[in-house]
Amino acid sequence: ERNVAQLEEEAEENLLMLCEEKEMLQEELCKLKRELQLEEQEQALEEVLDKQMELLTPLVTVCEKFKEQYKIFATSLDATRHELPVKNIHIEGDTLTYLDKLQKHLTVTQELLAEVAPTCAEENMEACTDLKEFKKVFEELDKELQRGYTKVQNLSFEVSKEVSLHNQRICEETHGLDAVKHWYFK
Repeated sequence: ERNVAQLEEEAEENLLMLCEEKEMLQEELCKLKRELQLEEQEQALEEVLDKQMELLTPLVTVCEKFKEQYKIFATSLDATRHELPVKNIHIEGDTLTYLDKLQKHLTVTQELLAEVAPTCAEENMEACTDLKEFKKVFEELDKELQRGYTKVQNLSFEVSKEVSLHNQRICEETHGLDAVKHWYFK
């Protein structure tokens, strides 16, 4: 009987050690899973950032060109505005001669605009296409992130559930089923 009691004691100690070791291993497993998920999310975010950089890099040059052209336009507009009075423009000489000269200048301006406009339109079309592609990629990545977040929540729920069940089992084994019922329903 002593040997049996001693064996039972040793078995209980071994069982407690194994349970503690199992808990530590489960905690370590959860920690490693969290780290893996964080690394995967970081990698996904880096890929999104790389795609954004690829899509936005051509737009930077287009924006710089536009900024330069706008500065030139604003400067010439400002210079012209100061030269011409807004009301009661005085025309020296014959009005028809002035209108002919003005017509020639307007024709030259129209030709210059016709040359510049198609290239700007093409650049704008490319920029719009790139922006549409960027928007699609962003929406897809947003959906993937939402799915990942839902998976993490589900995994967290399952882990909490398993931990609760495990703790309940340990309490039942340690204190007996009646003591646990009494403790839960206090």
